[in-house]
Amino acid sequence: MAATTVTSKGQVTIPKVVRDALDIKPGTKVVIEFSGGGEAILRKVRPIEPRPDRFDRALGSAEIKWHGTTDEYMAMIRGYDEDDPGLR
Repeated sequence: MAATTVTSKGQVTIPKVVRDALDIKPGTKVVIEFSGGGEAILRKVRPIEPRPDRFDRALGSAEIKWHGTTDEYMAMIRGYDEDDPGLR
């Protein structure tokens, strides 16, 4: 068992054997849980994968492959003939 000493500030150094076993690196978050009998359990916090926001999830789901001009596309979605200048 690896032992460590508490400093005057209440800090402890996690022994290298424990850091290696839990793959704890600088910046890794840990949590200390308490069980009965005065025991504490050190656990490595697993990072939560960020969920893409709803706009990122929707991106590309309604892709339109258009090979014409912008004017032709606008005419198509507006429902008129792009060659008729009176409808713009």
